[in-house]
Amino acid sequence: MSKITKILVANRGEIAVRVMRTARELGYRTVAVYSEADADALHVQEADQAVCIGAAAVGESYLVADKILAAAKQSGADAIHPGYGFLSENAEFSEACESAGIVFIGPRSEAIKLMGSKRLSKIAMLEADVPCIPGYQDADQSDEVLLAKAEGIGFPLMVKASAGGGGRGMRLVFEPSELAEQIRTARSEAESAFGSGELILERAVIEPRHIEIQVFADEHGNAVYLGERDCSIQRRHQKVVEEAPSPFVDPELRQRMGEAAVDAAKACHYRGAGTVEFLVDKDKNFYFLEMNTRLQVEHPVTELITGLDLVAWQLKVAAGETLPLTQEQVELKGHAVEVRLYAEDPRNNFMPQTGTIRLWDYPERTGIRMDHGIQTGQSVSPFYDPMIAKVIAYGDNRSEAIRRLASAVQDTQLLGMNNNKLFLQNVLRHDVFGAGEATTAFIEQHFSTDVSMDQKQPSAATLAKAALLYFQRAINAGQDKNFHWSRAIAQSYVYTLAFDGQPHVVTLSEKEHHFEINIGEDSTVIEFVSLDKNHCVYVENGVRETLHFAFDDKTLYLDDGTGHFVIEDATHQPAAAAGGAGSGQAKASMDGVIVEVLVKEGDTVEAGQTLVVLEAMKMEHPIKAGISGTVNTINCEAGQQVKSKQLLAMVEGE
Repeated sequence: MSKITKILVANRGEIAVRVMRTARELGYRTVAVYSEADADALHVQEADQAVCIGAAAVGESYLVADKILAAAKQSGADAIHPGYGFLSENAEFSEACESAGIVFIGPRSEAIKLMGSKRLSKIAMLEADVPCIPGYQDADQSDEVLLAKAEGIGFPLMVKASAGGGGRGMRLVFEPSELAEQIRTARSEAESAFGSGELILERAVIEPRHIEIQVFADEHGNAVYLGERDCSIQRRHQKVVEEAPSPFVDPELRQRMGEAAVDAAKACHYRGAGTVEFLVDKDKNFYFLEMNTRLQVEHPVTELITGLDLVAWQLKVAAGETLPLTQEQVELKGHAVEVRLYAEDPRNNFMPQTGTIRLWDYPERTGIRMDHGIQTGQSVSPFYDPMIAKVIAYGDNRSEAIRRLASAVQDTQLLGMNNNKLFLQNVLRHDVFGAGEATTAFIEQHFSTDVSMDQKQPSAATLAKAALLYFQRAINAGQDKNFHWSRAIAQSYVYTLAFDGQPHVVTLSEKEHHFEINIGEDSTVIEFVSLDKNHCVYVENGVRETLHFAFDDKTLYLDDGTGHFVIEDATHQPAAAAGGAGSGQAKASMDGVIVEVLVKEGDTVEAGQTLVVLEAMKMEHPIKAGISGTVNTINCEAGQQVKSKQLLAMVEGE
């Protein structure tokens, strides 16, 4: 038995907060580690102790094993929980913990190493008689061999990086003529992302279900499965919705997949929490995809339908205890669904967003769980993954869980940066998802033109509410919030409101007890009721509503149910000052690091041409010219840290 008294959580954000919650309930002391960018983060405040481990960049903080181990020694922690991401699936880190006499709350390094390679893990699964997709996974990685083996596999086929995940180094190839180029680009991407260009080939399973099995094993040879999770709704191989149990899986299939997952765990002498992922075709044939040797992002849905705390199980197993339940004692009850709330802009190809959280509020009600690591006033930086919270709902049945979750997402208030809240609501309320018929092709086939991704500018109704908020804020600056009209003569006010650099002229006319607001040919009438710091009550079309908003000087952050909008009061600014589309100003889309400057002063450029490449949130973002003309100013250089909306270059129009 390993004696554990104090646990260092080698992670940040919602998973760090979630692990600390259970550790505290079980009587353990907790230690947070944090980068300079996370000094005021919620997970730091939640811990009993905290140690700064370096600069904001993950390569100087959360990914430096020596700094994590030094923090454990400094604080007296005798165990480390890695969460997910960062060092959670790093075999060398697991070994280093063991060498330092610190309990690593996860599997042995041998299991991490084996399952971290798609090629080696697939060979091991074939030897353990776990069903696998036909393909090629041998050591000879020459292009000639891969091209030859592809002929025997047939098309369409998948080219996959053996290391890593997240869709990087992965290609779906339909024609033999495309294969050589796709192998080249997949290998290059894999080498860049994971340091290994090793590839495997697999027959493509078209429109499958993505079903994963939660497994647990202890030091004493016991292993169980805790049901399945359906993660079929994905965007670019990233999960969007996860639910348990799957609406597609029947008891017989659940047992077959569960037993195969346990066989996979036993084949690598597994310890702790793990997830075996499968692809399942329409005929309920299932194939091993990979094994994640850590706690999954979506573990809460399993916790809700089993009534178990999986982190508590992890701590018990790490301490050398046996599993709390046998397979016969595991019961599944009800239904749970989870979505991931991201700081990203679905209207702009899901580009990650940075900034300050101006308002964070969520419903606390029956059947709703919110796992998060944020608070109002906190900064969302460009250095980490843009997922900032998970919203999870439980119900006696699937329809109740979905209904609760969609309503909770709608009532969650995240103001300060564009986010995917409306996108998630609309996915949850889509008929195909509601019918339990969503496959991995759902987004492309049924959702690619949803309004949450297509509406590039705020509607006239949204702009009308924005004008009302600007007007009422000015009125309330010196008067009581329940201000009543005293003038019988109408007055008109003209605002220029800018969104993403596009100006909109809004005319607001005050009448007795209401406003008439005009935007171009559109007109609406709104009756104002009350206003406080973040809430406005109004009546429109006979219906009383509450609107959530936040101000920062002349910037308005607004979500009226049609998406999140950041609106600027440009009433007294020159027309070109907004610096958006059609402007000569090329500004940083978010906080980040300049990777490359592609032009120099004096160059002639075309509208839409990339001028600068910015790296933020693990992605590269092109900053493009809004107009054709001549570059007359360059205000940045490669390697420079820049802030959101910082002017990077100027183009003088033709």
